Amino acid sequence: MHLDIWLLLGASLVLCAIVAVRLSHRAGLPTLLAYMGIGLFMGEGGPFPIEFHDARLAETLGLAALVLILAEGGITTDWRHVRPSVPAALAVSTIGTLISILVVGFAAVWLLDMDWRLAFLLAAVLAPTDAAAVFSVLRRLPLPSRLSGLLEAESGFNDAPVIIVVVTLSTTAAMPDLLELGGIMVYELIAGGVVGFLIGRFGAYALRSVALPASGLYPIAVLSLSIGSYGAAVQLHASGFMAVYVSALVLGNSRLPHRPATRGFAEGVGWLAQIGVFVMLGLLASPSDLPGQIVPALIIGFILLLVARPLSVMIPTLGFGLTLGEKLFASWAGLRGAVPIVLATIPMVERVPGSETLFAIVFNIVVVFTLLQGPTLPLAARWCRLKDDEEARELGVEAAPLEQLHAELLEVRVPSDSRLNGVEIFELRLPQGASVTLIVRDGGSFVPEPTTALQTGDTLLVVTTDQVRDAAERRLRAVSRRGKLAGWFGETGM
Repeated sequence: MHLDIWLLLGASLVLCAIVAVRLSHRAGLPTLLAYMGIGLFMGEGGPFPIEFHDARLAETLGLAALVLILAEGGITTDWRHVRPSVPAALAVSTIGTLISILVVGFAAVWLLDMDWRLAFLLAAVLAPTDAAAVFSVLRRLPLPSRLSGLLEAESGFNDAPVIIVVVTLSTTAAMPDLLELGGIMVYELIAGGVVGFLIGRFGAYALRSVALPASGLYPIAVLSLSIGSYGAAVQLHASGFMAVYVSALVLGNSRLPHRPATRGFAEGVGWLAQIGVFVMLGLLASPSDLPGQIVPALIIGFILLLVARPLSVMIPTLGFGLTLGEKLFASWAGLRGAVPIVLATIPMVERVPGSETLFAIVFNIVVVFTLLQGPTLPLAARWCRLKDDEEARELGVEAAPLEQLHAELLEVRVPSDSRLNGVEIFELRLPQGASVTLIVRDGGSFVPEPTTALQTGDTLLVVTTDQVRDAAERRLRAVSRRGKLAGWFGETGM
C-alpha cells in the first residue's frame, strides 16, 4: 500500500477514535473500550482483517505508549491536589499491590488449578490500576480531593513495582527469592524516584533560564525530559516508570513558560498514545480465543474486585484517616485498562507456557469489568455519600499578562448548600492580589460590581497571584461554610 493510503487510513482511524471519545464520555465509560472495539473490528474478526500477531512489537509499542500516558498523567496532575494523599497512595501502590498479587495468585491456583508461575503472573498483571482509565473517568466525578488524589497518585505509582514482578516471573521458571525480590524492588523504586526528581528539577531550572526561540518548543522539551528520565533510570537499573511519572510531576508543577500550552500538548500526546495502544491490543487479540476464557475471567475478576482490591485498599490505608465510604469507593474504582493487557504481552514474548491463555483471560477481565465498574461509579459515589469539597480549580489559560504577574485564573462554583449565596462581592474580603473578575450566570456572563450579590449556581472567575492563592481559596471556603461572618465563628477555610 502507498503512503497516501496509509495516511488516509491513519487519519480516519484517529477521527473515528475521537468520535468514540465523545460517545463513551456520554455513557460514562473509559474510552479504552471504544478503542479496543475498533482494534477488534479491524483485526482477524472484522470484514477487512489486518493480520497482527507480533507480541514482541506489541510489547515494545505498548510500553512506549505507557511511558507517554504516565508522562501526560504527571504533567497534568496538580501536586497541591495529590500531595496530602501521596503517603497513602504509596502504601496502596506497594503493600496493596503485594496483597492483591497474593490473593489473586492463590485463588488462581486453587480455583482454576493453574500452575503457580502462571497463576502469580496473572495476579501480577492484574494488580495495577490504569492511569488512562482512572483519569478519563474519575476526573469527571465530584469526589473529595484527598480521595481523587489518592486514586490518581496510585495509578501513577503502581506500574513501577508490578513490572518488576512480571519481568522476574516471566524470565525465570524457579521460585524467586522473595527477600531478594523485595530488595530489588525497593532499590528500583527509590532510585527511579530520585532520577525522575533530579531530571525534573534540572529541566525546570534550565527551561526557566534558557529563552527558546519559539513557544512551541517548550512543550516538546518538557515531554522529552520526562521520556528521557525513563531511559536514564533504566540505564542505572532503576524503575523507568517511577522516573517518568516523578519527573513529569515535577515539571508539570514547576513555574515554567507557557505551562498551560505544555499541559495541552501533553494531553494531546496522551490521547494519541491511548488510541494507538488500545487499537493495537485489539488487533493483537484473537476473538476466537476469547469466549473460551470467559468463565476463568469472571472467576478471577470477581475475586479481584470483591476480595483482593478491597483488602489492598483497606489494609494499607489504616491510619491515614480515610472514611469507610472513601475506602469502599476506592475499592470499586480500581479500573484496569491498557496496563494489564500490555503487561500480559511480556510472558508471551518470553514464551511462558500458557501465556496465550493468560492474555485472553486478562483481555476478557478488562472488557467485562470496565463495563461493570465504569458506568456505576457515579452511583457508587452517591451510595458512599461522597461529595466534592468544592476546592477552587485551576484553569489552563495561555495569557502573557498572567505569566508576567505570576498570577493564575481560578474557577469557583457556588454549590446549592453554600452560604456564598447572597454574599456581595465586597463582603468576600479577598486578600490584596485576588479579585473576582467575571461571573457566569444562567448562560451569560458579566463583570461584577462590588455590591453584586452571588447566587447559587454562579461560577466565579478569580484572578489571584501565587502569593495569595492559598489565602484566597481559604477565604472562599470559609465564607461558603459559615457565611460572610465566618471569621467570627473561627472558620479558617482549611
